[in-house]
Amino acid sequence: MFLNKIVPAILLLLFTFNAAAQDSEQVIRQMLDDRDTEIKELLGPKGTSYTQEQRDDLKEIINGVIDFRSMAAYALDDTYDNISSEKREKFVSLFSTIVRDQSLNRLDIYRSEVTYNSIEVDGNTARVETIAQLENVRTPVNYDMEKKEEEWMITDMEIDDVSTAQSYHRQFQNIIRKRGFDALMESLERRAARSTT
Repeated sequence: MFLNKIVPAILLLLFTFNAAAQDSEQVIRQMLDDRDTEIKELLGPKGTSYTQEQRDDLKEIINGVIDFRSMAAYALDDTYDNISSEKREKFVSLFSTIVRDQSLNRLDIYRSEVTYNSIEVDGNTARVETIAQLENVRTPVNYDMEKKEEEWMITDMEIDDVSTAQSYHRQFQNIIRKRGFDALMESLERRAARSTT
């Protein structure tokens, strides 16, 4: 009798969980598709030159779904929790400025046709694996995502199997180990200054 009651309850929970996961998959795909469409419309045909306003719009669309704070915290590792809140805010600001600027370095990749290999949702985290094809070149582009305040945000991007967060983590930890956090901040300030000129 007990089993007759508990088995349907478990099945109902599993059904609810699967339905929620499928709903999240659809939300994520729609968000990424909308972003892709907006970027392509702004890019126009190959060889197009852009005004500063158009470049700023591209930066906003490309980076608007990236959780820079999460990526910055991963890149800094333990140092993130050991610095003052003022230094932390300044670091996140510099870091986001640099990443946003670098997002315009390879604009052609945003002209690619995107094929979804998989979208796997696990609670408030998700992994999206895609192939971006431009002419005859196929590039794996994958995203780690997290749901924050009902919005899905990208916490890491892998392009051709190279993780953005891990790359910055290696760079920053190497500088901190050899020269300290202040030297890292000075380096980021110089890079950010170049990106705004």
